[in-house]
Amino acid sequence: MDQKFEGTPQAELRLDGRKITRTDVTNDWGLRLQWLVKRDGKVIATPSARGDMSYEHADTSPGKYEVVLQMWKYVNYRKNAQGDYVDSKYVDVSNVVSYTI
Repeated sequence: MDQKFEGTPQAELRLDGRKITRTDVTNDWGLRLQWLVKRDGKVIATPSARGDMSYEHADTSPGKYEVVLQMWKYVNYRKNAQGDYVDSKYVDVSNVVSYTI
């Protein structure tokens, strides 16, 4: 059975201090949904967002933080020699919000 990706998933993120709140995801494919958290351009966390409508990163280290909502887009199991998926990947499904500490 093939996965059908009808429509593009989309949600909106809002920032209130360090707390990020998301809307429901439209055109949800039902696959893994995660918060991608970066500090100064480096990924520092990828917690699940499926069960939570908001997220606040506990780390208060100084830097510029960026958060986006991502969903897994499964195409196939093909991997390269390093074990990374070649065709399947996470795709951004929201706007990026940022804050500085």
